Amino acid sequence: MGNMSEADVLLRQAAGYLKPEDLAQLESAYRFSAQAHDGQFRKSGEPYVSHPLAVAEILTQWHLDPQALTAALLHDVMEDTAVTKAEIAEKFGKMVADLVDGVSKLDRIEFESQEHEQAENFRKMLLAMTRDVRVILIKLADRLHNMRTLDVMQPKKRARIARETIDIYAPIANRLGLNGLFQELQELSFRHLFPTRYKVLQKAVNSARGNRREVVNRILEAIRTRLEESGIAAAVSGREKNLYSIYRKMQEKHLTFSQVSDIFGFRVIVKDVPACYWTMGALHGLYKPIPGKFKDYIAIPKANGYQSLHTTLFGPFGMPIEVQIRTQEMHKLAEAGVASHWLYKASDTELSELQQKTHQWLQSLLEMQTQSGSSIEFLEHLKVDLFPDAVYVFTPKGKILAMPQGSTCVDFAYAVHTDIGNRCISARINNELVPLRTVLRNGDRVEIITAAHAKPNPAWLNYVVTGKARSHIRHFLKTMQYEESAQLGERLLNQALSALQTRPEQVPEDNWVKLLKDGSLHSKQEVLAEIGLGKLLAFVVARRLLQLGDYDPEASARLPGSMVIRGSEGLALQLAKCCHPIPGDPIIGYIRKGHGLIVHTHDCPVARKTRGDPDKWLDIEWSSDTDRLFAVNIKLVVSNQRGALARLAAEIAEAGANIDNVSLEPGDSSAYANIHFTLQVKNRPHLALIMRGLRRIPEVIRINRLKG
Repeated sequence: MGNMSEADVLLRQAAGYLKPEDLAQLESAYRFSAQAHDGQFRKSGEPYVSHPLAVAEILTQWHLDPQALTAALLHDVMEDTAVTKAEIAEKFGKMVADLVDGVSKLDRIEFESQEHEQAENFRKMLLAMTRDVRVILIKLADRLHNMRTLDVMQPKKRARIARETIDIYAPIANRLGLNGLFQELQELSFRHLFPTRYKVLQKAVNSARGNRREVVNRILEAIRTRLEESGIAAAVSGREKNLYSIYRKMQEKHLTFSQVSDIFGFRVIVKDVPACYWTMGALHGLYKPIPGKFKDYIAIPKANGYQSLHTTLFGPFGMPIEVQIRTQEMHKLAEAGVASHWLYKASDTELSELQQKTHQWLQSLLEMQTQSGSSIEFLEHLKVDLFPDAVYVFTPKGKILAMPQGSTCVDFAYAVHTDIGNRCISARINNELVPLRTVLRNGDRVEIITAAHAKPNPAWLNYVVTGKARSHIRHFLKTMQYEESAQLGERLLNQALSALQTRPEQVPEDNWVKLLKDGSLHSKQEVLAEIGLGKLLAFVVARRLLQLGDYDPEASARLPGSMVIRGSEGLALQLAKCCHPIPGDPIIGYIRKGHGLIVHTHDCPVARKTRGDPDKWLDIEWSSDTDRLFAVNIKLVVSNQRGALARLAAEIAEAGANIDNVSLEPGDSSAYANIHFTLQVKNRPHLALIMRGLRRIPEVIRINRLKG
């Protein structure tokens, strides 16, 4: 059933600060975990439950609350056994289940690439993914115990886990201000990554330690005496450098071991902030300070809340001495970081002050939600939201992309590659098909599905958030509009030329050159696009090309014949929103400057108002083979019966039309309601068929097409 004596150690440690009922919950969580992991063993041969026990024990050193300890005992059951989140929630409460789920989610993410930027993004993603700081603390304790027991693993796996620890988990511990944990993780990683270098350094440090002891004692004595003389009460201690920091200094600054080990470190802990500065003054009187080697982290704390004065002095025989000066309060924060806020809680008043301090210190780290009294509540609201403006998502190959908050699948597609953005048609998030407008969340794995003939949709501009996506969509639409306007312009010009009894190929090339020069235009294409966009009139251009002098509206008859349109000409042709023309309606075209050809129905009141300028109006007609669907609005007055809307929708579907939009407004009395539909239809006969079908429904009182 697992090892109960280890459980006793945990309960004894927790009993120091938890209530009896909390201890009972821990004991039942231990039994639950032991049962779930029954028959599972670690690589070392110990029963598996010894690992969650050890993790919970590490957390008791930070005085974590009962939920976190319970979650630590259960943190592997969802991963490794058949237990579900619902079972945990039922037995131990929703909060514990959420914590276990959070830790399991982090376990599932495999760190794949060793690149520095990838590691940085990975760290940020882990921090952003965990809404509750306790998830990270459990994960860090889990990693610490795994690192302490790494010897039984294969060398290759050892190196991978150690590399991941030094790249990702140690910096997270540092960011959260957990100094002791940060150093131990670094030290253990160093030992497993470079075992030989570690042994050599360890040996060198041990042999140097003997010679150093006498020097350290002399300096300690001198500092203590000077502080006593100055009337400053202080605890002074010599500081051992850890092996990894010695190794890093040697590597980064190209120093030899003796150069690094010649630096002696001391820590002075005093009662309050003024005493820190007095101490520094006293020490600068004892040994000369080295210029430029003084840092005041009390006035300007580090991002993780760390505060101390750092100064480097010329010691006896010119040896450099590094001194850290801090208060007891600062020392607790430096050692336990974010955990210190519930580790050293004395009273509620002190806690709220601590919370305000946390707010200032960990501004970049922790988002405070409340000024609450109890440490449990405080914890709940202590959110790790270090990078609130970014979302971290995976490509299918496991690369991490940092996207701005609110990014959609379209933003992601453009972030991967412009062509993928331009050709995307749908997306999969975590293997599920989703619409392109879906907003991405931390840790999502996103795959974009493209099609060769797809092109950007103007509607994307309503929801993309990245500048890259927006500018590429705009650029594409502009280019597309230019090309489509040129095609329309060519048709208009050919029509104008044929009215003057000329075929396009009969226009002499010199006439084109002269036209371009006079109008300071660059190419034939540009002339055609300007005609299509309504900036130049086709018949004016035609007369100039044939050098017939300026156009005389009185002498010139209207253009013969009408132009045929299919409605699928793209951005150069727009169907007027005021009258929604559909194939079968008599239509007329208006060339609006900068917008191209706008199609209205003959009887459109808006068109009637602007009929003053005959040059801008063209006779156009529908092609017999239009190949798209057109929007049309209809309004129905129906009696308010149950299921009426369903019957209407079924009838519309039956007639082979699509409903684009539906809105209801109450009628004149509660017996009737007005319903507006926007339908997608092929042409006028199709619309007539739909309306006939709708009239047959008994609830329909009146039906008509809306053109306004």
